[in-house]
Amino acid sequence: MGTATPKQFLPLGNVPLLLHSLQVFERCASISQVILVVPKNERERTLSDVVERHGIKKVAKVIAGGATRQESVYHGLKETDPDAEIVVIHDAVRPFVTEDLIERSIEAARKNGGAIVAVPMKETVKEVGPDGHILRTVDRSQLWLAQTPQTFRRTLLMEGYRSAECDQFHATDEAAVMERLGQKIAIVVGRWDNMKITTVEDFQMAEAILAGRDNAAQGGLTERGLLA
Repeated sequence: MGTATPKQFLPLGNVPLLLHSLQVFERCASISQVILVVPKNERERTLSDVVERHGIKKVAKVIAGGATRQESVYHGLKETDPDAEIVVIHDAVRPFVTEDLIERSIEAARKNGGAIVAVPMKETVKEVGPDGHILRTVDRSQLWLAQTPQTFRRTLLMEGYRSAECDQFHATDEAAVMERLGQKIAIVVGRWDNMKITTVEDFQMAEAILAGRDNAAQGGLTERGLLA
């Protein structure tokens, strides 16, 4: 983002970006507890400026993450209640997650052991060589873009992360950690507005989505009707 402040704390709609997804998890009936994994030097700010200021009750712990996403998730996973059946992992910078996506991912994980939210690839995909020239057009019919939540039975996910640590295997998401163990992972059809905010342009798009939702609510339209 090119800013001194980590992007999850930048304002979106006048509140910290992190708060948008956190409020959805707060409302979700199947979520009993939330663990926030943040940069070590941001723990106090997260607790005071986000959790306490906005009355979030389900946050049980705010812990320091690691150098990579995999390390951070593993840190958080080790802090979960050993009696928890299902663990739901979500990117703090996907502010437009819905309760429906969370609930459907939990249901699918209970049935299959694991599930991720994803959307089917809709653009034409090109494989490009090191010289910058196209090698071939890739068949997109079976290609999906992974999102979060990514949801698994806790015991299975712990096994996957212990194995990855032991073998020094590095992955960019939880599904990849579990795939190497042969775990069956279901796809939950996601939403295109469940976007990950990475760039300045993403922030601008998120502001537009948020403004559209506000306008729809003021005009008496449902979110579903607006997006249909």
